[in-house]
Amino acid sequence: MADDIVYLSARELARRLRTRELSAREVVGAHLSQVERTNPAVNAIVTLTAEQALARARAADDHLAGGGTVGQLHGIPIVHKDTHETAGVRTTFGSPVFADNVPVRDELVVERLRTAGAIAIGKSNVPEFAAGSHTVNPLFGATRNPYDLDRSAGGSSGGAAAALACGMCPVAEGSDMGGSLRNPASFCNVVGLRPAPGRVPTWPSSAPWSTLSVQGPMARTVADAALLLSVLAGPDPRSPIALAEPGAPFAEPMDPDLTGLRVAWSPDLGATVPVDKDVTAVLAAVPGVFAGLGCRVEQDCPDLSGADEVFRTLRAWQFELSLGHLLDNHRDRVKQSLVDNIALGRRLTGPDVGRAHLRQAELYQRVREFFTRYDVLLLPVSQVPPFPVELEYPTEVAGQPMADYLDWMRSAYLVSATGCPALSVPAGFTAGGLPIGLQIVAPHRADGLALRVGLAFERATGYGTRRPGLA
Repeated sequence: MADDIVYLSARELARRLRTRELSAREVVGAHLSQVERTNPAVNAIVTLTAEQALARARAADDHLAGGGTVGQLHGIPIVHKDTHETAGVRTTFGSPVFADNVPVRDELVVERLRTAGAIAIGKSNVPEFAAGSHTVNPLFGATRNPYDLDRSAGGSSGGAAAALACGMCPVAEGSDMGGSLRNPASFCNVVGLRPAPGRVPTWPSSAPWSTLSVQGPMARTVADAALLLSVLAGPDPRSPIALAEPGAPFAEPMDPDLTGLRVAWSPDLGATVPVDKDVTAVLAAVPGVFAGLGCRVEQDCPDLSGADEVFRTLRAWQFELSLGHLLDNHRDRVKQSLVDNIALGRRLTGPDVGRAHLRQAELYQRVREFFTRYDVLLLPVSQVPPFPVELEYPTEVAGQPMADYLDWMRSAYLVSATGCPALSVPAGFTAGGLPIGLQIVAPHRADGLALRVGLAFERATGYGTRRPGLA
């Protein structure tokens, strides 16, 4: 029975919980058993809150039995990213500096999930302060890929992605600056959405006007990611860039008919990023799939010149703003790559930051014009398949050396600079059985379109139904 429960979709679980075909105690218990079976191998959940979760499940069952109204995620198990403050639960940011940190408040994303009835079973592993797209830190070590334990699960939401793939939870939340929802989703054969900035309000934030870092949903299916987005999205006065539209419409059924959709396919962003041959081989089938769905597919990509400068400058500025105190007070307890990024932020001048904002304004207009000719842009999520877990990052891609731990992520972070929503959806496996994701980029604020296109691709291919042997 437990094996059946842990791979039900969140939508089906929610239905059975509301009709009392399943109790919250059964659902939470089944997922905690799956954690016990699979987490020792992958190291996805680093702080387990089993007793709290079971107590909340009992309370949820009693409330429903007493005729009380319940939230949209009533009784659904979830994990929170270990960089997101969770009241009463250790939140370490993957750093020895915060090894014993127990917040007294919930972040907005945690608050909304709790209000919707979701039951947190623990915190998911992250790289130190979510810096980098490989989930490893000095407190808990590395999260391993469920499809190959010798490989990375990606990051920075790597613990969440691995937990989803193993059936430890049906949905999870994460964040994305340069690919932290998309890369781990690609590596672990699950779904991750980087929403449009402001779609999911962020609070608290040291840079509340910034559009670079966002929070968003992860799941095993596109429909479940949309369900989670329906709870996470919507206005909040604490976020100055929060979009006014409510989140509820994202829970409604999506039309998978893509007839006539104008699709731009870019296997390497116009030869501006190197892509591993195994990724290219897997994604070669993508244009044919969309043509078979009735789409008009052309190979094309927007002009992303300046996007590198935008992302790297504004990222360094934001790192110094939010983490500069670590350089002053804990330099010897922070990884060198993070020290380097903070130090880079301190060397920036006012004109440097101003020029990055100017480049971003130009980029916005070029991408906006591109999407008058196309409805969506398709490209690889990651330029490489999941890499060996002992590496900090791939030092070479397709024969080209990578300058630093960000360089191999350009296919994701260049999209971040545009401000467009982007979805990672399972797209196949290498000959060695490693997952590869497809990135679906929609026009500004068109999150629903990205989800609808992802749903059609998911149904046409079925790659997301392939489970890791570990599970």
